[in-house]
Amino acid sequence: MLKRIFTIACGVALGFGLVAGAAQLATALGILPNRDVNRAASYVRDVMAIVGNNYYDQKKATAPELARAALRGMVDSLDPHSEFMEAKDFALLNQSMGSEFGGVGLQVESRKGRIYVVTPVKDGPGDRAGIRGGDEIISIDGAKLDKPDIDNVVEKLRGKPGTKVAAGIFRASENREFPVTLTREKIKTQSISNVRVLEGGIGYVCIAQFTERTGEEFFDALRQFSEENATSLIIDLRNNPGGVLEAAVIVAEPFFKKGELIVYTQGRATADRDEFRGVSDEAPISVPVAILINQNSASAAEVVAGALKDSGRAVIIGERSFGKGSVQSVFTLKDGDGMRLTTARYYTSSGVTIHEHGVSPQVEVVLTPDEDNNIAMQLARPELADDPAAFKQRFETDPVPDRQLQAAIGVLQGVTAFERREPRPAADSAAPAPAQPDGKPGAKK
Repeated sequence: MLKRIFTIACGVALGFGLVAGAAQLATALGILPNRDVNRAASYVRDVMAIVGNNYYDQKKATAPELARAALRGMVDSLDPHSEFMEAKDFALLNQSMGSEFGGVGLQVESRKGRIYVVTPVKDGPGDRAGIRGGDEIISIDGAKLDKPDIDNVVEKLRGKPGTKVAAGIFRASENREFPVTLTREKIKTQSISNVRVLEGGIGYVCIAQFTERTGEEFFDALRQFSEENATSLIIDLRNNPGGVLEAAVIVAEPFFKKGELIVYTQGRATADRDEFRGVSDEAPISVPVAILINQNSASAAEVVAGALKDSGRAVIIGERSFGKGSVQSVFTLKDGDGMRLTTARYYTSSGVTIHEHGVSPQVEVVLTPDEDNNIAMQLARPELADDPAAFKQRFETDPVPDRQLQAAIGVLQGVTAFERREPRPAADSAAPAPAQPDGKPGAKK
C-alpha cells in the first residue's frame, strides 16, 4: 500500500508563507489607525534625535544604526519566533528554506579546533575533485585556518555559482597535503537521510528538517519501500526543528483521503483561516506507521506528528515535542532586510493546538541527556552508527542502543503480528446436544 504517488504541484509557497514587497508591509501596518502610527513614529524620531546628538560614540549612533536597533527591539520583543533580520541574515534564512545554495558541495564539521570534511555531496565540486570524508581543510584562498570558526569557514566556501575558491587539504591516511581549486555551483541539500528497510519489512526514514524538496525526497523513499516490499513504516522526526509548513503537509498528505482535513492555520481574524486537505484520488497509505519525536521536534515536525496522531494514522513514540505551533510570515523590507513575524497558529483537524503544549507520545520512552546526545550524533552521522569502532574514534564514546527506535520496532511488530493472526474457528451452531446419562443425545428419563 506504499505505491501511492502524490504529484507535487509546482510553485509551492515558501515555508513561513513568504510575503514580499514593501507595499504589502505597508498594508500590514495599516491595521493600526494612522493617527496612532504617526504619534508613535514621531516619538521614536524624537528619541533617535536625542541619542544621535548626545551619545558619546558617534559611530554607534548614526541614524541607520539606531533605526535597525529600534526595529530589532520592536519585532524581537513580540515573541521568541518573530525577528527583524538585516540583509545578511535574511539571505541566509531564504537560503536555508530554499534547499539550494552556491557552494562546493562539502559537509564539514569542527573537531578540536580543526575543520574536517564529513562527506562530499555526490557529484558536487568537492566530490569531483577527489575530496573524501575525513580530509582536513587547512587553508582557504591561501589563508591558513588557525582555530577557525566553522560558520566563517562555511561562509568562505559558499558563494556565487561560477566563482572559484582554492582550498588546502590534508589527508591523514596518506600523510600528505594537496591543493584543490573548486568552482562553486548550485548545491541541493538533502533533508531526508538513512532511508532503509529494517528487519521484518519495516521501512525507516529520518527527516532532519522540512525544506522545499522534502516532499519530493519523501516520495522517493516511499517508492523505495514499495520496491523492497516494506510492510510498515517508521518516520523519525527527532531533533527536527521544522521548516516549510507546506512541505510538512506534503509528507502527511498520502495518509489522508481526498478532501480530508489534515491541518489548518488560524490568524487573529475569523476569516484568516487556511485549511490543508488531502488532494489525491488514490487510496491513502494504510500500512502501520510509527513516528519518533523528542523534545527537539518542533513546528512543521509537530504538524506531521499531530496530524497523523489526531487522525489515528500513526502511533507516536518517544518524548513530548517542543510545542511550537505558530506560523511565521516573512516580509521583504528595504535594502535587503527582512522580518519574520508570527501571524497565525496551526491546529490539528480536531481543533487541538500544539503551541506551548507539544505532541504527547502514546508510547513514552524518555532518554537521559547522555543518551539524547549520543542518539543525536548517531542521527547526524548515520554512516558511523553501524560502525562502533569508527563512531568511538570520532566521538570518543561508544554508540548507545536506541531505545526509542527499538520501541517503535516492537510496536510495529506487534501490530503486524496482530493483523496476520489466524482467525479463530467459528462456533458450530448445529453441534449436537450434550449426551445424557443414558448416552443418547437429548434423551430424558
